[in-house]
Amino acid sequence: MKKIFLLFTAISFLSSCELDREPFNSYTQDKIQEDKEASIEVLLNGCYAQLKGWSDVMHRVGEYPGDNIMIRGTSTDAFYSFISYQHVTNNGRLSVFWNNSYKIISQSSDLIKIIKEGESDAVDQQLGEAYYLRGMIYFYLGKTYGRPYAQSPETNLGVPIVNGLPADLNNLTLPDRSSVKDTYAQAINDLKKAEALMNADKTAAYATKEAAQAMLSRIYLYMSGTYDSPNQEFATQSIEYSNKVIASGRYSLLSRASFMKYNTYAPDAPEQTETIFAVKQVASEFSGYDHYYGIGGMYANIQGQGWGEMYASAEYLDLLRKAGGKNDARWAFIDPQYATDAAGNKTEAFRFIYDVFNAGGTQTGYNYMQQPLKRNADGSFYITIGTTNYNLTTVNAAENQYSIVYEGKTYTGEKDYMMLLNRVYPMYYITKCSLQDNDSHLHSPIISRLAEMYLNLAEAYAKKGDYGNALINLNKVRERAIVGGAYTSLNSTNAVQRIDEERQLELAFEAHRGYDVYRNGQTMTRRYPGPHLPMNDVPATSLRVVQYIPQSEINAYPGTLTQNP
Repeated sequence: MKKIFLLFTAISFLSSCELDREPFNSYTQDKIQEDKEASIEVLLNGCYAQLKGWSDVMHRVGEYPGDNIMIRGTSTDAFYSFISYQHVTNNGRLSVFWNNSYKIISQSSDLIKIIKEGESDAVDQQLGEAYYLRGMIYFYLGKTYGRPYAQSPETNLGVPIVNGLPADLNNLTLPDRSSVKDTYAQAINDLKKAEALMNADKTAAYATKEAAQAMLSRIYLYMSGTYDSPNQEFATQSIEYSNKVIASGRYSLLSRASFMKYNTYAPDAPEQTETIFAVKQVASEFSGYDHYYGIGGMYANIQGQGWGEMYASAEYLDLLRKAGGKNDARWAFIDPQYATDAAGNKTEAFRFIYDVFNAGGTQTGYNYMQQPLKRNADGSFYITIGTTNYNLTTVNAAENQYSIVYEGKTYTGEKDYMMLLNRVYPMYYITKCSLQDNDSHLHSPIISRLAEMYLNLAEAYAKKGDYGNALINLNKVRERAIVGGAYTSLNSTNAVQRIDEERQLELAFEAHRGYDVYRNGQTMTRRYPGPHLPMNDVPATSLRVVQYIPQSEINAYPGTLTQNP
């Protein structure tokens, strides 16, 4: 019983309170009434503190199953199951995610039960923050453990709705998982209540009315069906809530130059005008361990810290090239690691990706090839592989694109410089989750920002067949990233691809991609180098698009807790 009780009670010590306060378990209802606003602040800070461990797994489980990243090799870390889709029931990271989620739900529920709304604007704001945190967590739980909303939400299972401990702890029995539909309804009801209660213009490190509206915009987009079978009612509601955030006037898209430094700004920095809500991390609480084992440490080695074992995928890099050559502002978050000689000089090279086959002639994957660039007498380029010279043919010299005929097939590659390799993979570091306040891998995971609102509008309008408004909002994001890159038209033949590609480009490494593909009924294809079984596509109907509930949580649960198949 002790284990169960701890799962649903609040944490004992609030490491991020920055206040000299007693731990939560000493806060009786009478004590809270003595100094209500101060007591509630401590309890809310406890919820925000739980978001720090929660957000680490939230990022990995949302980003790693997608096609923006590759890892240099297999790993014994539990996060590798997110990449490989070889799900296991004893994933320790998912246990952290589940436990932290229900701790936040429990503590916010206790606050909601104790606090009466209408006593003051300040208390209503605090109550609204509790509702926001609970609603947001239910949504993230629902999309992690429950199937995409377009797939029978009335019958597919979401998560248990347990809003605080029952009164009778001696005969504790908690409910089984609710449906996906009911899980989303719980999140929506909480967020609408949060929207109604919150009134303070707090920074993006805290929940606000606009944060609730932004999350509602996303939830309704997730409920808006697929492009082929859209739910226009929910698409309309996504539009409504996106427009509420925009109309508030509290946020503006960063300039192109400032956006290229987006990762360096704390969510409450004066320069930050775009972030709506983020899980704020501060340097004083970010240990040396975090610089290696946190989110950014896997993506890069910066200032001598981090493993740098996970890189931008070839698919994402090709999408950047397609979108705007080297002129796309989002290249700012990709840091290729070039080889240099003793004098610091780089060597010109040609790099391409070729098909890999087994002894029986079946393709098993892809690999990189890079070789120093050489020049023929007429000035054209060639490279040497083994003892054979291969001439290059110009595809687009302005974009450094050339083709090569290798082992009977023509491949297009890039004229660039020799890059450092980790095993056999060029090291395309990702810095979007690093360098906050110029501190190697300090990072505050983004929950909502303004660019997403414009992209939500683009998709929702397209699902309603309003391609004019879809184009306007799509170009808000695209024109910021690519000078002169605005689309001139959008219609039923190109809208899906253009909107999805822009969303992938803009929201990469922010834990969207692993959900975006499946909620729209699409297939995850990862046909690029890496150990992730690149020939295995994952359709939205696959059992593996949702995670197992940790078996330890099922075993400890006081009641039936049904596992995913």
